[in-house]
Amino acid sequence: MTNNTAILVVSFGTGFNESRRLTIGAIEDAIARAFPNYDVRRALAGQEVINRIKERDGLAIDNIKEALERAANDGITRVVVLPTYLVDGYEYGNLEDTLKLYGNYYQQIALGKPLLSDDTDFDAVIKAMTGKTASFDDGKTAICFVGHGTRTKSNRVYAKMQMKLKHQGFNNYYIGTIKAEPSLSDVVALLEEKGCYHKVVLAPLMVSAGGHACYDMAGNKQESWKIALERKGYEVTCILEGLGQNAAIQEIYVEHTRRALRCIS
Repeated sequence: MTNNTAILVVSFGTGFNESRRLTIGAIEDAIARAFPNYDVRRALAGQEVINRIKERDGLAIDNIKEALERAANDGITRVVVLPTYLVDGYEYGNLEDTLKLYGNYYQQIALGKPLLSDDTDFDAVIKAMTGKTASFDDGKTAICFVGHGTRTKSNRVYAKMQMKLKHQGFNNYYIGTIKAEPSLSDVVALLEEKGCYHKVVLAPLMVSAGGHACYDMAGNKQESWKIALERKGYEVTCILEGLGQNAAIQEIYVEHTRRALRCIS
């Protein structure tokens, strides 16, 4: 181990234990395999998630400040922080602000980029997404990836993803968000305009398949994407697999870690 350097993988987190293992855990494992000489650590940004896991399971997970303080107390002098966030939104900005508070704790701190940061990332994510769902692309099925969405300017990444999918010939793929735009109604309008679909596949454009994927996308409540689309007459299939389960997505995070490590090497 390079004992004075750590890689801190920061995720928002999910209370869905199996999804957390299969997604966040898999990303962390991929990073650990790629960089065996570094200490790979976990932090979660969602304090409510941390509290829920602690109360329900008795499992203590550090938040970002706790993880940074623990690493410093353990003698770590250089740290690479790799967020598993999709976009440069609120959470990424909060992470940047937090790291500024800990500048005096370390000789060097390097912050990695979120998943969708440049055109190379977009192309790699599209390849991973479409490769995973290619068997559904029969011309009569719409494949919809559903993200969280953000009220920051970073929400434009979803429109950019849609544009790139179209330009690359993936005409049966659609991007939507739960909290912003494109909304469910926006996506429904596109499906109806196309007029050729009998089936819809829903998959999360999120690292983990947590509450938003299981309830807002695939749940049985009236306002969920699944139920709303079924009311429109579509046969709906839900894929409850977060992006973090995809080995190709994991490799993008590994590459982002590699770039950040160059900043402190």
